[in-house]
Amino acid sequence: RKYRLVGSHVVGRAFSTNNRRIVDLRSDTVTQPTAAMLHAATQATTGDDVMGEDPTVTALEHHAAELFGKERALYVPTGTMANMCAILS
Repeated sequence: RKYRLVGSHVVGRAFSTNNRRIVDLRSDTVTQPTAAMLHAATQATTGDDVMGEDPTVTALEHHAAELFGKERALYVPTGTMANMCAILS
């Protein structure tokens, strides 16, 4: 295996140890944003996504729908919400 989960490293970061590539995917709650991520977040145009007024969320949903060949897509901010949507649908 090229990847294994490690509970003490930053989520989504790939690194090598003992010639093995490791990716930690355990939770979005331990991700540390980069400077570029923080800049993008503070500069983003915002609005009420429930009312369809957030252009960033709307663009992301349209892109995801096109990417996966679906009529619509739904953005949810956490893995827990995504899991609940999947279970209840």
